[in-house]
Amino acid sequence: MPDTITVTAADVSLYHVAAKQLNDATQWWRIAQMNGLADPDLSWLTAPVALTLPPVDATQTAGVPGLVSS
Repeated sequence: MPDTITVTAADVSLYHVAAKQLNDATQWWRIAQMNGLADPDLSWLTAPVALTLPPVDATQTAGVPGLVSS
C-alpha cells in the first residue's frame, strides 16, 4: 500500500516534498503523476491536502520522462 502524507502551502512545492520523501527533488513528477497534479507549486493550497507517494525508486533518473531537450 502506498504511503500517504498531508501537505500544506508551507511545504512550498513538490520539489521539496520529493527531496524529503523520495530523497530526490527531481522525482517531483512521480508524485504529481500519482496525484493528478500538473504544477509542482503548492503555494495555492488553502487547506491541507493528502498526497499518495510512489515508492522510492533509485532506478529513476533525473528529469521528466519523455521530455527531450534540444
